[in-house]
Amino acid sequence: MKKFLLSVLSILLGSVVSLAQDKGQKDLKIGLVLSGGGAKGLAHIGVLKAIEEAGLRIDYIGGTSMGAIIGAMYASGYSSNELDSIFRSVDFQKLIQDEVPRSAKTFYEKNNSERYALTVPFDRFKISVPSAISKGQNVYNLYSQLLFHVRDVDDFNKLPIPYFCIATNIETGEEVILDEGYLPRAIAASGALPSVFEPVEINGKVLIDGGVVNNYPIDEVRAKGMDVIIGVDVQDDLADRESLKAANEILMQISNYRTALVMKEKIKKTDVYIKPDITDFNVLSFDQGTQIYKRGYYAAKEQSSLLDSLAALQKKERYIQSVIRPYRRDTLSLSTIDIKGYDRYSRAYIRGKLRFKKDELITFEKFNEGISNLSATNNFKGIQYELKHDAETGKENLIMEVEETPASLFLRLGVHYDGLYKSAVLVNLTKKHLLFDDDVASVDFILGDRIRYNLEYYIDKGFYWSFGVKSRYNSFRKPVNFNFLRDGTVLNAPEGISQLDIELDDLTNQVYLQSVFREEFSFGAGLEHKYLQIESETITGDDGDNIQFDNSNYFSTYGFLRFDSFDDRYFPSRGIYFDGDFHLYFSSPDDYTGVFDEFSIAKAKLGFAFPVAKNLSFNSFAEGGFKLGNTELSSLDFVLGGYGNNFINNFIPFYGYDFLSFGGDSFVKAQAAVDWEFVKKNHVNFAANFANVQDGLFNSGEWFSKPDYTGYAIGYGLETFLGPIEAKYTWSPERGKGQWLFNVGFWF
Repeated sequence: MKKFLLSVLSILLGSVVSLAQDKGQKDLKIGLVLSGGGAKGLAHIGVLKAIEEAGLRIDYIGGTSMGAIIGAMYASGYSSNELDSIFRSVDFQKLIQDEVPRSAKTFYEKNNSERYALTVPFDRFKISVPSAISKGQNVYNLYSQLLFHVRDVDDFNKLPIPYFCIATNIETGEEVILDEGYLPRAIAASGALPSVFEPVEINGKVLIDGGVVNNYPIDEVRAKGMDVIIGVDVQDDLADRESLKAANEILMQISNYRTALVMKEKIKKTDVYIKPDITDFNVLSFDQGTQIYKRGYYAAKEQSSLLDSLAALQKKERYIQSVIRPYRRDTLSLSTIDIKGYDRYSRAYIRGKLRFKKDELITFEKFNEGISNLSATNNFKGIQYELKHDAETGKENLIMEVEETPASLFLRLGVHYDGLYKSAVLVNLTKKHLLFDDDVASVDFILGDRIRYNLEYYIDKGFYWSFGVKSRYNSFRKPVNFNFLRDGTVLNAPEGISQLDIELDDLTNQVYLQSVFREEFSFGAGLEHKYLQIESETITGDDGDNIQFDNSNYFSTYGFLRFDSFDDRYFPSRGIYFDGDFHLYFSSPDDYTGVFDEFSIAKAKLGFAFPVAKNLSFNSFAEGGFKLGNTELSSLDFVLGGYGNNFINNFIPFYGYDFLSFGGDSFVKAQAAVDWEFVKKNHVNFAANFANVQDGLFNSGEWFSKPDYTGYAIGYGLETFLGPIEAKYTWSPERGKGQWLFNVGFWF
């Protein structure tokens, strides 16, 4: 029956065509209505493909939500093939979750994201709950880049195809027609699905998804003077009782009541109604985009005779999309950076987080990373911006509006277990704007087998010199091979003892200045006080007290240079890493050892990672360090063994040996690893490391000889919200035996 009716309608349209041509009737104007529907809206691209094949000219487009997004792209000049290619390449999960590449984050943001499992914000001591899962920042960045070629078109009627979209005023519930302004912002508002994306403010109105009030704007398109309306409907119909099993399904049904009722009348007003068969998909089925696209194409092709007849009614040639041909710009240069809306954060702070400057040629990738990095600080609810062409300079003017988040107090939690520190629970309090606008104060209380703390106060001035204060107390107890101690690494002790239970307490206080270089390098210098106590309960002195190997205060000045573009701290698959540090120890007023003399310690670590094949990556590190000076003090020497990511002082991890197994005042180490992510977030890896360690290693030339220490590891790792859960079996040919190492949670 459907095919019969289409054939009859096609014959009638054919007669109309002949009559119109005989009477010289005016050109037929075709309007296109695209409904919202989340991922199901990808069917619109398939319909557009069939429309192009029919040679049909679209004279006006009106859309809502996903229909607004697809419609805006098409109206700006993209073809259906280009849209298909674009949306196939998009990782919607990363897009919706506002995932920021680790390489784009500052060192402070990297530390926060890789230290705490849970963060609870407070606003005036009340828990602050975000209004949506995503800020929509990555989505907005994508819109801005894809629509860069029409950035100066403020009137949407002047696009290659005139266009408007629908949004909802969240305060009044009224429909808002967006047909002027900045196109990326307009479609961001139309697609701001409640609870998924933050609302978007335009001209003082707070806007959300237009599907709430009008998901199929046929009357509005007809009012633009269109003779024929083609409507593409990708909305859900009302479900039957068998389908309403869960609470979310019932809530969705309730929200669809109004839309379903008004659609009965709207379908009657639609001249060519296209409803793809996409009941097998939902609003988040982006991973099935190809199938959805095909369903849209097939649904439109079923009405190809109708579309062909309509195309024949049009006198003008089909619209050629090269009127304003979209092009994928890779670079841009900014003439001005105008920032509005900030109050408690300085312009220098915001510019520093953006990590790009005026008058320099930057890639869109770097521009988007800068915007996302500013958003990732969670100091701003939303970052809306416009790029406008500056005819005088040939560059772009960036006009940015930020809205600061009211929350300034945060409770953060974490858990961890490893072979050195054992079990630990991390409780953190972070306060922003404690003394100044750009400052942040943070204190970690680490409770478990050993009590520890980390306190930091930092005034962030971005590209300018920033100021920081740190205080850290660290403590652990570990059985250590006595032969290692007797070799002079710590101090002599009586013969006949194979192991000593060493207890180490370290209190370190620092004040420092820090800045950034070329946006990626962090460098700085400061002063440090360190109190170090090393003792053992295994041996007691004549007075019955524990034997102490050191109990001294040390004062030093230091400098550092860091670079970290790894995509992941624990399982890197690409990027470069560098960490260089130099300490000059100039004083020990209460020198317990009696051998202190001014000395320096320098160390550096260089690493890189790259993918070898799909889900298979290789990473490698080279590091070394040495002591300069004639002091016989060994308490701060390099000590190798064990596995970890957050060791203090000069403790260096080394596979095949237990923690604190061997050391000296100089060392070189090389490590290589292969990691296979065989299932998402599940890793199997193999690693090998080699080292030479001894006093005066670089003076003797032994550092470039066959390694004295070798070790290997094979392990499994699982990425979780708590951090990595890892089990590794390590062994060393020199020791002739292996051991298991376990780690749970982020290292702290």
